[in-house]
Amino acid sequence: MQNRRSNRDGRQRPQSEIKSALRSLQETHAANLRHKASDEELLKFYEQMLLIRRFEERAGQLYGLGLIGGFCHLYIGQEAVAVGLQSALTPGKDSVITGYRDHGHMLAYGIDPKVIMAELTGRAAGISRGKGGSMHMFSVDHKFYGGHGIVGAQVPLGAGLAFSHKYNEDGGVCMAYFGDGAANQGQVYEAFNMAALWSLPIVFVVENNGYAMGTAVKRGSAETDFYRRGTAFRIPGMNVNGMDVLEVRAAAEVALAHVRSGAGPVLMELHTYRYRGHSMSDPAKYRSREEVQDMRENHDPIEAAKAELVKRGVSEERMKDIDKQIRSKVAEAADFAENSPEPELPELYTDVLVETY
Repeated sequence: MQNRRSNRDGRQRPQSEIKSALRSLQETHAANLRHKASDEELLKFYEQMLLIRRFEERAGQLYGLGLIGGFCHLYIGQEAVAVGLQSALTPGKDSVITGYRDHGHMLAYGIDPKVIMAELTGRAAGISRGKGGSMHMFSVDHKFYGGHGIVGAQVPLGAGLAFSHKYNEDGGVCMAYFGDGAANQGQVYEAFNMAALWSLPIVFVVENNGYAMGTAVKRGSAETDFYRRGTAFRIPGMNVNGMDVLEVRAAAEVALAHVRSGAGPVLMELHTYRYRGHSMSDPAKYRSREEVQDMRENHDPIEAAKAELVKRGVSEERMKDIDKQIRSKVAEAADFAENSPEPELPELYTDVLVETY
């Protein structure tokens, strides 16, 4: 019995079979390092990443004007992660859950920028009717379950979503995001254990942007290779360049194929970078200007996609036109938010209790 493993269905898997699956996943990832996207597909990725970038820039402006209250965590620099991963999901079937840096994930899932911006500004037209704000956005229709302000709290909830997929036999997979700081939370490992024990259909995604608030990874983590953190639970790990949207998409396909086969969870580490501080109140003095500039100039995911598109023959005029359209879309979303009414006072009493019969 020491060399065998049980899951909730009572099936047994020899350790040799599990180790073989881990090797297979890594080898498949190495052999298919970058997604072979068509010109139109890469253009779509570029547009989605650019939308997130321009949206977040405008959100930063609105915060400065006092139109966004509370905390606000921008996704600038990390766009390739959400776009590359979520483009591989099946809308309406798979579920997504994330932490408080959530605007980019919602935009990558194709949710209307107007209702996201309205939520940021606390308006009734917002996707959570103005009560969630920046950190707590939800869309049950899109199977997007937040937006969570408590560090790491979304990970066990993600395991619960995955359990629901398996229990209902709906073929769905949950993608649960968390950061390098949240990776040190105990509840994350409880979720790993249960997900592995029950072979739940979940992809755990560590967005490693190098800093847990203001603490560099090497100062706060004994094991800095986060993709190895699932080893104790026999969860295979994938080490991915999160600044390359095509590598992210290719890795997503490998991970999802593994999970959908019934082989259990996968842990992905996406190496990425945020250009702004942890939140709008963070001056980010813990890193040098040269470090940020190097990432912007040599590793920017949007500029890399743009360069590849130009190399493929897409004209500079078309690229400029795309940027113009995106800026117009974001301006329209901001205008919509600013001109939308705030929630009525009775809205304070909705969505606080669910009665079951």
